[in-house]
Amino acid sequence: MDASQTIYVVDDDPAVRDALSVVFEMEGFTVRSFADGDAFIEAVKSQVPASVILDVHMPGRSGIDVLKTLSADHYDAPVFIISGQGDIPMAVEAIRSGAFDFIEKPFNADTVVDRVREGIAAMATRNAAAEAHSGFQGAELLTQREREVLGRITAGASNKEAGRELGISPRTVEVHRARIMEKLGARNAADLVRIVLGH
Repeated sequence: MDASQTIYVVDDDPAVRDALSVVFEMEGFTVRSFADGDAFIEAVKSQVPASVILDVHMPGRSGIDVLKTLSADHYDAPVFIISGQGDIPMAVEAIRSGAFDFIEKPFNADTVVDRVREGIAAMATRNAAAEAHSGFQGAELLTQREREVLGRITAGASNKEAGRELGISPRTVEVHRARIMEKLGARNAADLVRIVLGH
């Protein structure tokens, strides 16, 4: 089984697992599905998949707990959280815990595949971009993803452009931007640029 083409789906709802499996297998991916977080955590000890799709609400270990156990901030595959419309605060918490992005229910199959493909591509190219911005005061406080967002912001990209380049939603970029400013003690975007380029 080629890990670079394997998607792990973690959801306690068999209908969601089946639907996502069918969609991704039709796109040429291999899918392994898990009904709970514990089985998934056991599986990822031996193999890093291309991407993970993780439900936020599960009995036992929640999606947020799984992200924390995984150290998703430093994980080598993009982890997407599935959340319902009312779960935006939880989705924000998921991003703070290292999720790559969130996918709102009900979701469109094509959109999910596109977002996951973009996420895999963005993760593949992220290291070079992050390396370019690792020498300023406070750089070590930022997660890999925050450095990528910071790289786009200091290059002048809007939230929408940064989101498109990184394969995440503008709302997710906003969350990262706020966290970066908080960590680096920046009051505004100009401050942020001064901190990074002042190095």
